Amino acid sequence: MSGRFKGHSALITGAASGIGLASAQRLADEGVDRLILCDVKADTLKTVTEGLARKKLTIDCLDGDVADPAFWAANKSTLENITLGLANAGIADTGAIDDMDFADWRRVMSVNLDGVFLTLQALFQAMKGPGAIVVTASVAGIKAEPGTAAYAASKAGALHLMRVAAKEGAARRIRVNAIAPGGVRTPIWEQAPFFTDLAERRGGIEEAFAAMGDATPLGRFATAKETAAQIAFLLSDEAATMTGSVLVSDGGYQL
Repeated sequence: MSGRFKGHSALITGAASGIGLASAQRLADEGVDRLILCDVKADTLKTVTEGLARKKLTIDCLDGDVADPAFWAANKSTLENITLGLANAGIADTGAIDDMDFADWRRVMSVNLDGVFLTLQALFQAMKGPGAIVVTASVAGIKAEPGTAAYAASKAGALHLMRVAAKEGAARRIRVNAIAPGGVRTPIWEQAPFFTDLAERRGGIEEAFAAMGDATPLGRFATAKETAAQIAFLLSDEAATMTGSVLVSDGGYQL
């Protein structure tokens, strides 16, 4: 792999699994000097990131809730001179509007929207510029589907927040973009009751992923590694004229 991130330091939230972990691996492979990895699953985070260690790569693992302002205040000095950021932490839930518990709505909004706001705020306060930030959104924030009210609204909000951040960051040459994946094979699906029900009906998780992949024109879900490669592009100088953009990577699901 290239060394296109040599000299950079990067913050990744939700780094213990899925897209966050794959992105940490990608940046490490491409020469990033320092990774600041955040997740509420501290033990898991430390275990899975042991394989990232290499000479001249510094890794800081932060145990915390991205939706808690006190977490960011306590780690303000850790983010000094940061140049790259991936606001990736997120949770999923499903439920129709008429019977969804408000506490479930707020739980999703807290992580997926409040958490993105606080991550962007912390990065903006720490970045001197130039810099690059990617927000992990979802095609669910673009295309409406029944039963996705909280998750879809949180991701739609994150997309517009990204656009505002792009305008505010431009004067300091801080680029802010988003990726809007469709189906990606990550553990987040196992948080959704409809997916566990589908897996039970189909005979297993693999069968459930295959069935859901069939619903897209390309006929499959993406891998976390594929999505991480697209995030790395948005963070790199190859995307130097891109800000306020949404990279939709959904296998044609919107069509």
